[in-house]
Amino acid sequence: MRKTVGFLLAILFGLMLAACGEQKDDEENILQVYYVSNSETKVEVHSHAMECTEPAEQLDELIQCLSTNPEKLEYKAPLTMGFQLLGVRCEEGKVQLDVDAAYLELPDITEILVRAAIVRTLTQLDNVTYVGITVEGNQLYDSMGSLVGWMNAEQFINNDGNEINTYEQVRVKLYFASEDGTNLIAAYREKHYSTNTPLERFVVEELIAGPTIEGLYPSINPATKIISVMTKDGICYVNLDENFLTVQGNVSTDVSIYSIVNSLVELSSINKVQILINGEVPSSFTSTTFERNLDIVTTRDM
Repeated sequence: MRKTVGFLLAILFGLMLAACGEQKDDEENILQVYYVSNSETKVEVHSHAMECTEPAEQLDELIQCLSTNPEKLEYKAPLTMGFQLLGVRCEEGKVQLDVDAAYLELPDITEILVRAAIVRTLTQLDNVTYVGITVEGNQLYDSMGSLVGWMNAEQFINNDGNEINTYEQVRVKLYFASEDGTNLIAAYREKHYSTNTPLERFVVEELIAGPTIEGLYPSINPATKIISVMTKDGICYVNLDENFLTVQGNVSTDVSIYSIVNSLVELSSINKVQILINGEVPSSFTSTTFERNLDIVTTRDM
C-alpha cells in the first residue's frame, strides 16, 4: 500500500513540475506591445502571447502587431498612423524600418510616441538592440533638426500617463571654451526641457547650441548632429556625426572632448563618458572613455 501511495505521489509531483515548466514557458512567451492612445498623449501597453519562436519570425509577428488596430478601436497601432511601412531590415542586432514621406507629416508629439512604441516593442527581442527609422531611404531628423539615428528603449521614459507633455525646469553646469580655445569655463544654464528627452542628451544639445554669456565661446562645431546619447552603469555613451571632428575656430580637440565630458559628469548618474563618431571611437582619441578633467578649467576674466 505504501509503495502504491509513494508511486502515485511521485507521478503527481512529476505532473506538478511539468505544469510549472509549462507555466514558465508561457510567461517567457509573453511580450508587451506598445500602442498610441486615441488622444495621442501617451503610449499604452498590452500583453501579447508570441506564437513564433524563431527570431526572424518573431520580428515579423511583432511588426504585424504594430500594424494592426484592435477591433474595438480602443487605441492605435503605431504603424497605422497615416504613413506606409516600405521595408524592414535586420542585421547584427539592428532593425531598420523604412517609411514613406507621409511620416514627416505627423505632429511632433505623435511622432515621438510612434517612435517610442515601435522601439520599446521591438527591443524586447533578444536579437534586437537598436531600432532605426528612415524616410524613403533618408535619415530621420527630429523637430529640433537633430539626427535621430539608432534608438533603444532606454531613450524613452515610461510614458504611461501624460509625461509627453511635461516640462521641467533644470539647472545644469556647462563647460564652454575660453577666448583662446585652450581652456574651459563653466557656466550655469536654467531652462525648461521636455522630460521625454534624457537629461544627458539635453546637456549635449545645449553645448552644441553654444554659450549665451559674453566671454564664453563655442566649444563644439554647431554643425554637429547627435545620433544617440545613453547612459549605462555610470558611463554615458555619446554618439555624434563626423562634424564633431571639425573643430570650432581655434578650439583644440581636447577642449571639445572635455567640454562634453566635464558637463556630463556634473550629472549624478554619470562617472565617465565615451564619445563615438558614427558608432566608432576615432583612432585619434587618446582614450576610449574619459573622466572629468579640471586641469583645463579656468575662470572668466571680469
